[in-house]
Amino acid sequence: MISRIDLRGSVLDARELREALPRAEFDLDDALDVVRPLCEEVRLRGAEALRDLGERFDGVRPEHLRVPADILTAAVDTLDPQVRAALEESIRRARIVHTEQLRTPHITHVVPGGTVAQRWLPVERVGLYVPGGVAVYPSSVVMNVVPAQVARVSSLAVASPPQRDNLAPFTGYPHPTILAACALLGVDEVYAVGGAQAIAMFAYGAKEDDGTVVCEPVSLVTGPGNVYVASAKRALRTVVGIDAEAGPTEVAILADDTAFPQDIAADMISQAEHDVLAAAVLVTPSEALADQVEDELRLQVEVTAHQDRVRAALSGRQSAIVLVDDVEAGLRTVNAYGAEHLEIQTADASADASLVTNAGAIFVGSYSPVSLGDYAAGSNHVLPTSGTSAFASGLGVHSFLRSVQVITYDEDALADIAESVVALSRAEDLPAHGDAVLCRTERTHPGGDGDMVADAPGDPDWYVETVPDTHDQDAPTLGGRG
Repeated sequence: MISRIDLRGSVLDARELREALPRAEFDLDDALDVVRPLCEEVRLRGAEALRDLGERFDGVRPEHLRVPADILTAAVDTLDPQVRAALEESIRRARIVHTEQLRTPHITHVVPGGTVAQRWLPVERVGLYVPGGVAVYPSSVVMNVVPAQVARVSSLAVASPPQRDNLAPFTGYPHPTILAACALLGVDEVYAVGGAQAIAMFAYGAKEDDGTVVCEPVSLVTGPGNVYVASAKRALRTVVGIDAEAGPTEVAILADDTAFPQDIAADMISQAEHDVLAAAVLVTPSEALADQVEDELRLQVEVTAHQDRVRAALSGRQSAIVLVDDVEAGLRTVNAYGAEHLEIQTADASADASLVTNAGAIFVGSYSPVSLGDYAAGSNHVLPTSGTSAFASGLGVHSFLRSVQVITYDEDALADIAESVVALSRAEDLPAHGDAVLCRTERTHPGGDGDMVADAPGDPDWYVETVPDTHDQDAPTLGGRG
């Protein structure tokens, strides 16, 4: 059912480990050919294109793209009380954790009369995508909305695919549990739009043929989705900000012979039930544990709800049991893998977890399964995948904040640093930068600062490093330099 990779006795560097470890095969570029025309349809035809695409991909033509308020109210009224209590507790815990992530503005006094302040401003309008295909994810409503609200984003919109098979009055709207989660969070702008077209709607906005605005464009799109959603984010990232290009979900488990094989098998199956590309990887120095986990997988898969999906995920090239020499080698292996979710089930789990450098979220010990984090730990389950945890973070309050620097220098503070600014501007052959300082210092300190540095590159003491002519030196500089 699941393959084995034996790395015992191997001395591999991080690159070689990454190449040896299993990953799902998926290519966002392949989906771009499908996604780009859809996004262009939404840009050009607005609301009518969204209805057409809903009918084409979801099998239902939404009567109302924006979910009416009475439908949101009905979703809460008909919500199972136990599910409602669970959602409310999940929201409560998420608020506790995410409130601690708020950034504090501060002022740094660089020199007398010169300060640099750091301000944190929320993104003004955000579009939050919630999947609704193979499974229903009200938990993703919580994970997207709570940090945005804590960050004080003033305008939030949620989109999720319309469901053909919903019972009345919810036919043609997102799943009622998703609608109820939105209502419990106070989000009243919810759209029955899924897939790539939802990302395009957020990026471009949408109007009716008569010019009536259905959805205003947003500044940032967040939330997980399938390969077409991720490809749409890639296609539109020059139009709208995105959180990440998410790949298939994954769990890695580092365990030794103190771990419980039934727990590990259950955790691997819980990840595999997401979809056929979901990855479940066990890294262990214990061949006995590996054998026991395989036995448990065979037993537990037989009684799980989504057997076909789970089998496909566990037998895919993205899942494996990886044998290593010891826990230290296991740590090198999981750090190279950079899992979205990493469980540590070893004799000294806390100490071993402290040595992890690459993971979206780390679940420490036998009683911290990934499914806890998916729903009610208080942490966020929108996490970096495909090894991107080496440079990316999970969704949080920081995702919805922008850092703005405020620079304030008085007359004397500028005069004090003017010589350095002019010298550097001329070293970069951008003399007007220095002149913008000199026109101020010469006005306030006549005759004082005009001769601070050599006047021209022709001076004997002037030196500018020659840049090899390997690029077009006249091409515009990108990235906001200057």
